[in-house]
Amino acid sequence: MGRIAYVNGRYVPHGEAVVHIEDRGYQLADAIYEVWALFDGKLGDAEGHFARMERSLGELSIEVPMSRAALTLVLRETVRRNRIRDGLLYLQISRGVARRDHAFPNPPVRPAVVMTVSSVDRAASEARAAKGVTVVTTPENRWGRCDIKTVGLLPNVLAKQKARAAGAAEAWFVDELGFVTEGASSNAWIVDGEGRLRTRDTNANILRGVTRHTLLEVIRNEGLEVDERPFTPAEAVAAREAFITGAGTLVLPVIAVDGKPVGEGKPGPVAARLRRLYIEQAKAAAV
Repeated sequence: MGRIAYVNGRYVPHGEAVVHIEDRGYQLADAIYEVWALFDGKLGDAEGHFARMERSLGELSIEVPMSRAALTLVLRETVRRNRIRDGLLYLQISRGVARRDHAFPNPPVRPAVVMTVSSVDRAASEARAAKGVTVVTTPENRWGRCDIKTVGLLPNVLAKQKARAAGAAEAWFVDELGFVTEGASSNAWIVDGEGRLRTRDTNANILRGVTRHTLLEVIRNEGLEVDERPFTPAEAVAAREAFITGAGTLVLPVIAVDGKPVGEGKPGPVAARLRRLYIEQAKAAAV
């Protein structure tokens, strides 16, 4: 069976899925997206992703295209039709189709909704986590509303390509003060020399990561100390451990930054423990 996409009310073969040439997401990046990790065919960390989706739509004044209950049914049906148990579900909602103009369409148009599903090899993901990954740094050059999960990702694309060209898995943006903001598609963490977990607070210009939020709950439930403040690349290298979080990576150990080993240059026990606990929590919250 081939892949199936959902496009504006229709389930269609992936290779035949199209959007209108004047879809504002395509022409103006006037759209938001969400990505759910799938565990055993269910939407992991479901509530957090729904809440962030609704917030992003609200911040851009895009109408919610359907009720959460209806959307949940469509998401589940898209997963079912693709027969994928472990993977990622991508949802994109644009302002809709209208004659190209920077201002919002007047009268408003119906939002456009697209969904796709892809499989993930969990065994390969676990092997990758056991080995650890590397990151490179790059100057922060994104807009001032990174808290909204929009499809305007060109700086992220270029940062990720820089990482790939260097043989790394991720790029960390570094602001004008020399602090890491976040990754091109993940949040950044370290375990400092005192054993405290550190990650940048969301009052800064970073995405409010759903995986990050759930992991903070896990950390507090475990009685671990967390400090929501920024760190520099040098502090990351000097740390005991480092890792990244996101729907695609879950909790993924970082073993080097810009070619310099973090700690002992191998995944540490804290990241491994948090990965296991996060997966348990995400599965428990799956729908």
